Amino acid sequence: MKKWNWKFKKFSPKTMFFITAVIVASVLNNEIYAQDGIAGINEANQQVRSYFDAGTQLMYAIGAILGLIGAVKVYQKWNAGDPDTGKVAAAWFGSCVFLVVVATVIQSFFGV
Repeated sequence: MKKWNWKFKKFSPKTMFFITAVIVASVLNNEIYAQDGIAGINEANQQVRSYFDAGTQLMYAIGAILGLIGAVKVYQKWNAGDPDTGKVAAAWFGSCVFLVVVATVIQSFFGV
């Protein structure tokens, strides 16, 4: 295995001054272009909150579609005389209620 032999070059005082000046200038340049973080956080907060109304409406629509599909499925099982019709009906009803409750809680929690 090869050992690394590190040799550092000694810089002249003029070169060290130039390197220091470049580092200081780059740090100051970054501070000048830094922006207020609170304004960015508030902007992101407003953008995220604007999605909640559309999201809750989407959850209500998905709940309605699942309710219709579940009603058809339960009706088919009921007409076929399957003994587990009640369990299927409870499962579909529970999933629809869950979607509606989640949408309502999100809407009330985030105060949209």
